Amino acid sequence: MTQDQAYAFAILIGLMVAFIWGRFRYDLIAVLALLTAVFTGIVPHKAAFSGFGDDIVIIVASALVVSAAIERSGVIEAFVHRVAPKVTSLQGQVVILVGAVTVLSIFIKNIGALSMMIPVAFQMARRSKAPASSFLMPMAFGSLLGGLITLVGTSPNIVVSQMREELTGRPFNMFDFTPVGIGIAAAGVAFLALGYRLLPRDREATPTMEKALNIKDYMTEARVTATSPVNGKSIRHLSALLDEEVLVTGLVRNKVERMISLPDPILCQGDIVLLEGDPQALERGIRRARLELEGHNRSTEAKGVDEEIAGIEVVIGPKSVLIGQTAKRLALHERFNINLLAVSRSSKRFTERLRDIALSPGDVLVLKGDLVLLPTKLMELGLLPLAGREIRLGNPRRGLVPVVVLAGAMVLTAFGLLPVATAFFTAAVLTVLLGSLSLREAYEAIDWPILIMLGGLIPVSESIRTSGGADLIAGGLAQLASALPLYGALAMIMVVAMAATPFLNNAATVLVVAPIAVTLAQRLGYSPDAFLMAVAVGAACDFLTPVGHQCNTLVLGPGGYRFGDYWKLGLPLSSIVVLLGVPLILLFWPPV
Repeated sequence: MTQDQAYAFAILIGLMVAFIWGRFRYDLIAVLALLTAVFTGIVPHKAAFSGFGDDIVIIVASALVVSAAIERSGVIEAFVHRVAPKVTSLQGQVVILVGAVTVLSIFIKNIGALSMMIPVAFQMARRSKAPASSFLMPMAFGSLLGGLITLVGTSPNIVVSQMREELTGRPFNMFDFTPVGIGIAAAGVAFLALGYRLLPRDREATPTMEKALNIKDYMTEARVTATSPVNGKSIRHLSALLDEEVLVTGLVRNKVERMISLPDPILCQGDIVLLEGDPQALERGIRRARLELEGHNRSTEAKGVDEEIAGIEVVIGPKSVLIGQTAKRLALHERFNINLLAVSRSSKRFTERLRDIALSPGDVLVLKGDLVLLPTKLMELGLLPLAGREIRLGNPRRGLVPVVVLAGAMVLTAFGLLPVATAFFTAAVLTVLLGSLSLREAYEAIDWPILIMLGGLIPVSESIRTSGGADLIAGGLAQLASALPLYGALAMIMVVAMAATPFLNNAATVLVVAPIAVTLAQRLGYSPDAFLMAVAVGAACDFLTPVGHQCNTLVLGPGGYRFGDYWKLGLPLSSIVVLLGVPLILLFWPPV
């Protein structure tokens, strides 16, 4: 063993120990590993930061932005809302949610697909009085299965494609993963449709700051538009389009206010309905009924750029100048360039217009304005911002625009007209230019720690290969594999990747295991493609722990799960992946 190989193995072992220890975050561990590799000389100084300019980083960041834009569009949520009420059985609801997340993960990053569907799962759980724990872990696993099907579905596919290009001169294309991925995903979803019964049904979600706030009785106003499906229909028809937690409390027609009474009045264009509910439920209902939120389109000129205009929740302090005033009397918009979108007061149901409500200490308001100037305005008005949570009320959506942009990027890459990095970077920029995301939302959508980790570990991974460390490890594995048939060798490398993922993070696992898999294939006299596919599948399928993949971590608190719960559902699913994945790889990517 040479000195460089000794350094490479020491860094690799230290990397794994640090990941397992968990004392430091994975991006910091990656940076420390990079610095160690540079100072020991196994990574040249000129190549130290090459990883941050790698196509892998650009593709992952761009895919996250496009995924966020599609989540923000509400298109999928609207589709599920149409289908879900027709399914009443718990098993049917699990199939719909898991199936929807799996299909979404084919086209967008699996973490984005899961994030999009978690609120829908909670709505379905409340409607059917079922525990959310029956839905969330199967959905997380479904998102991992769906990510296997295309290049952009999950980070391991992106990383293994780029590593194939570096090692063999040819990357995997957008749909090269599809034949193997579809077979595994179909079998996995079929198992989850039954396997959810293995999960505990008596768990409660870990309380969050948003739950602690528990503000559900906001009152807001929305106007009936010419294109609204409730134009010419009754109040009862509108209520059917709204979430169950949203109530219609009043109607304003021709500037005359009245309570809703029977028989149901027929809504007309220009009518203003008074709605009460949670901000997120209000936003969904207003979008679904194609109403126009009152006040959202009044100009709130920003000193910087329009992207800084957003909603915020505040509470009226004891010395606020708003006490005893109304928004109309105080000329809140004209004087302070702030729009009042909603008001909440404990145990109080408002029937008057927003602008006519006499405000009191402790009232909670949703305001819209320039985020750069809002802190100064809030201090001037004596308002206290609440703990941050995303408020989309009053922010317009762009419907099918991001879906069309994503479809265009996938077509361009599928036909080889543009490289994946260029196509998805262009798609990310277009989602911002076309208004599907603001710049602030685009930057927030990017998982910066993951990008730092990738940028740091790419040179380290390369050093393990160039120092000959991968050859040594592959030699040891080759001795084991020599006594195994071909499918046994593939299964071994898939299990190695699957076992390493909980400790290294899935993208890091590919960076470490893929060079070893290629060297092993060459020693055994096989084409490396099948072994790279095995690494991609194994690294993407961590069903055993809540820490190996972000999707698993995302549902840990909301589902009230414990560490051991993942084994109950994940171990049989992992077995299915190995038993089915290996023959599918041999069928579609024969290594001989």
